[in-house]
Amino acid sequence: MEFKMDVFANSIKGLPIFKYEFGNNGNEVLILGGVHGDEPEGVIAAQGLLKSFLTLNDLNLKITLIPEFNIEGILNKQRHNCNGIDLNRNLPTRDWTSEVKNPRYFPGHSANSEPENQALVKLLDQRNYKLLISLHSFTPMINVNGSGWEAEAEILKKLTGYPIETDIGYPTPGSLGTLAGKERNIPTITFEIERDIDFKEINKIHVPAILAALKATEKK
Repeated sequence: MEFKMDVFANSIKGLPIFKYEFGNNGNEVLILGGVHGDEPEGVIAAQGLLKSFLTLNDLNLKITLIPEFNIEGILNKQRHNCNGIDLNRNLPTRDWTSEVKNPRYFPGHSANSEPENQALVKLLDQRNYKLLISLHSFTPMINVNGSGWEAEAEILKKLTGYPIETDIGYPTPGSLGTLAGKERNIPTITFEIERDIDFKEINKIHVPAILAALKATEKK
């Protein structure tokens, strides 16, 4: 597929966050990896997709891929960016709050304060995405928000054995699922890969599963 690479944003420390865009026809898809820097499984899956997209010619989609969204967290092997903020609790949702019981989920002192998220919100404002996939690792599940995700989620379930869940089990104010899925009604899949799984298994099972799911997005 035709592709281009550019700098999506710069982190607090000035590190570039790269964005790859593939294809110029069809429905638009956004895929994020590395939102939490201590979840390398999502980064490995995103990098596997990057390698696949560079060689594929049969996907009729316009794909935006950001493999290392929280570059500072990835380099430091920590959930947060260098400001100590959980980027998946900092987005400007209607239920955003600075109050938090567990510092692991610290959302910052104001919504959308971080450059990574400011660039992400701008991208969502400018584009008409038909599917968002955010790659994480936690309890294995396909967490879905919004509507219109059914075909892709069912394919992921069939090929990975993961259950489809509409609720992750606790409130997630400031998250991408809330902002994009619940508030903007963009079909949003938070793909929670098994924590500490062998990276070879990610490329063997999960990357092909995502590619198969994307075939359903072509038909929307």
